[in-house]
Amino acid sequence: MLDRPHPTPADPCLDPFALAKALSGFHFVGGGYVPGRNGRSFAVVNPATGIEVARAAEGDADDVDVAVQAAARAQKEWAKVPARKRGAMVHACAALLKEHQEELARLIALETGKALRTESRVEAGVVADVFEFFGGLGSELKGESVPFAPNVLSVTVREPLGVVGAIIPWNVPMLLMALKVAPALVAGNTVVVKSAEEAPLAVLRICELMNRILPPGCFNMLSGFGPECGAPLVAHPKVRKVTFTGSVETGKIVARAAAEKLIPVTLELGGKSPMIVFADCDFEKTVSGALTSMRFTRQGQSCTAASRIYVERPIFDRFVAAMKDAVNRMVMGDPLDEKTDIGTIVSEGQLEKVRGFIEEGTGTAGATAHVCSAMPTDPALKKGLFIQPVIFTGLGADSRLVREEIFGPVTVIAPFDEPEAVLAEANDSEYGLAASLWTNNLKVGLDLAHRLEAGLVQINQNLVVQANLSYGGVKSSGLGKEASLEAMLEHFTHKKTIMVNMG
Repeated sequence: MLDRPHPTPADPCLDPFALAKALSGFHFVGGGYVPGRNGRSFAVVNPATGIEVARAAEGDADDVDVAVQAAARAQKEWAKVPARKRGAMVHACAALLKEHQEELARLIALETGKALRTESRVEAGVVADVFEFFGGLGSELKGESVPFAPNVLSVTVREPLGVVGAIIPWNVPMLLMALKVAPALVAGNTVVVKSAEEAPLAVLRICELMNRILPPGCFNMLSGFGPECGAPLVAHPKVRKVTFTGSVETGKIVARAAAEKLIPVTLELGGKSPMIVFADCDFEKTVSGALTSMRFTRQGQSCTAASRIYVERPIFDRFVAAMKDAVNRMVMGDPLDEKTDIGTIVSEGQLEKVRGFIEEGTGTAGATAHVCSAMPTDPALKKGLFIQPVIFTGLGADSRLVREEIFGPVTVIAPFDEPEAVLAEANDSEYGLAASLWTNNLKVGLDLAHRLEAGLVQINQNLVVQANLSYGGVKSSGLGKEASLEAMLEHFTHKKTIMVNMG
């Protein structure tokens, strides 16, 4: 339990505005809330109203050093804790997070603009599930007996790496944090997380909640900007592993910095995920699946969003019409309103980027922009970062909207005639994170699934990341895997060989 005063309530708080205010100005280091050493802070804005709801501590290299030193001290003792006991403590954290699930859902909706009913509650629930899953894997940190020679006992053991630096994005910050923190802790590492500047609050609250159970210094949270806070974290000499989710450009910077230190790095860098729909599919199920796959309830701010949909020509027009009707029925509005299906874009900068893509697509000869849903009419939301989802048809394969990750509510639908042609088009991308196929011909589906260049391929479904299913991409979508036992063993431990000559 924490032994120093902290500003947030012990019990679940269902008023996200009050909780955001209480969290203002703090990092969480060494078992307690601490203000930034430089005294600087930056605004956390509710994207649905444009109103500041909190101030986040603006971390720098000094804050990073204090956090990493605290983590390094804690790691020596944490590594000595039996693995199953570490797992049991992480499992207890999951139970506590379940008690605070609604609180966390409301807080993440406030700071990111993600709709409470369709998105934020889902994320809050999956976060607890991830910690629960990894909490049960302590006993899987096994070594091997190696047959070397009759008089030599040769075994391998799994040992923690040390201090892990984790840098997370803003679109699903709680989930992506959990995928990094849970396996790292169970494996015997300690962690320093740098949160996304757009979404520092819910992850800070999670850190405090878990520190009620974990020893001080095992899990630390900093907020700040990439160059001033993220870069020093990657470069710190006591950080022995970096795990990052974000853009390709920043991922390359992180990889170069990690390479200078010769430390391992895990990168999840986004995608341009294709969805392939055959005429023999279960049409209604596929339309419903596509509605989920496009992640429009999250305003398309998902690296696994089906942003390229290829539909077999005989059902192309019917499919486009059905998708337009389905999206038109979705309600855009206040993220904290139970009636809302679609919330906001996370920031003004991201909104302008998305608008730029839409304007480019709309101005392309032969293209049609199907603008769907409706802007909210509540005057309180007039300054909110809302934008109507757009389905494009008639764009060529060389369009930027087809080739680049938009991270907004924009999907391109194109017809195809032959499986081989659509496979080539789907694979013609720098990304390779996820893909889905929709067909009742499993022979065709499985054949294409094996040949699609993606780390995760689903047939007749497109679920979000799930615990126990290996997740990670190929090509520019990144390096390494998350969400599985494999991820914990391969990315958060090293294998040591011990040999005993008994002759």
